[in-house]
Amino acid sequence: MTQARQKITIFGSTGSIGKSTLDVIALHPDRFEVFALTARGNMEKLRQQCRQFNSPYAVLEDPQAAERLENELRKDGVSTEILCGQEGLIEMASRPEVDTVMAAIVGAAGLPSAFAAAQSGKKVLLANKEALVISGNLFMEAVAESGATLLPIDSEHNAIFQCLPEQNKRVDSQVRRILLTASGGPFRNLSLQELSAVTPEQACAHPNWSMGRKISVDSATMMNKGLELIEACWLFRVAPRDIQVVIHPQSIIHSMVEYIDGSVIAQMGSPDMKIPIANALGWPQRIVSGSAFLDLFEISRLDFAPPSEARFPCLRLAREAMEAGGACTIALNAANEVAVAAFLDGKCRFDQIPIIIEKTLESSETMPVQSLQHVLEMDAAARLRSGEILEQLN
Repeated sequence: MTQARQKITIFGSTGSIGKSTLDVIALHPDRFEVFALTARGNMEKLRQQCRQFNSPYAVLEDPQAAERLENELRKDGVSTEILCGQEGLIEMASRPEVDTVMAAIVGAAGLPSAFAAAQSGKKVLLANKEALVISGNLFMEAVAESGATLLPIDSEHNAIFQCLPEQNKRVDSQVRRILLTASGGPFRNLSLQELSAVTPEQACAHPNWSMGRKISVDSATMMNKGLELIEACWLFRVAPRDIQVVIHPQSIIHSMVEYIDGSVIAQMGSPDMKIPIANALGWPQRIVSGSAFLDLFEISRLDFAPPSEARFPCLRLAREAMEAGGACTIALNAANEVAVAAFLDGKCRFDQIPIIIEKTLESSETMPVQSLQHVLEMDAAARLRSGEILEQLN
């Protein structure tokens, strides 16, 4: 009997994760079909994707761009229905026809649609780490209540998932700690004085991974690893003290789990996001990813080192925010997004990013988060405060 194909909605289909997801889907036309594609503003790329995958639906942020796209697709003979804005995203997350949602919209903007997918009981492939950073408990409760399947896409969290006990895929009494690997980014060997002169072009030139500009800067500051630490706490129900960050420049071991008997299980692979994407799409089976296979003889060595929180204060700030709880992780993420955007626009120095975040955290509250609306309100307040701090620095 032929198995029905999984219908998939891809949030952020024109970004690096979205494009890699479509690459994997294209290898398995018998297993997957695209239901909806979404983009913030890359209308031409979205048009190409709609044509290639014959997507029934697509979503653009701007209503006028959505109308133009629909007209262009009609000229192409493609009958894709175009929706717009956050309402369109939420509808595409919640439609009963959808089996799987790839949540790959960067930043807090991706939370409402990812949350809607979780509430709707979908198979949620979570590439948007900020969803858990700013709404961790609410998000995990939505998953539990709806019966959704939550699978991590970040290479590190997907690696941890693969290394956990097969019978339950959860941290339990057998596990001593999680070893969360980090490349260290392009500046792991720079002095503190040199960091003040870093340019956006340098920060976006990641040595191992092909990523968007915001995530590349987060990797350079190691805030990306701080956000991943917070995400891991929620995904695997562990405390920050149960996670050790390990600098691993080759990005071959994507993370490890250490057990109480002294065993350490590691997941290894080429630094290619198609591997964790294929793992999650096919789970609990494994499917071809299209990624290059690992050549251990070519690699020849693997290096490890502890991170320097003096060089990378964002890592410390993330750990402290998670330990403080409440709205602190919301403020952390909001301040980071404001500071990174300012750096990319030439409005602040690279070494001022953690300063903006720390000053924002100093005025944030540890009150518990009550609802998604509460999250969005606290996020807006933290962004306002971060903007004020940015102006004071200049």
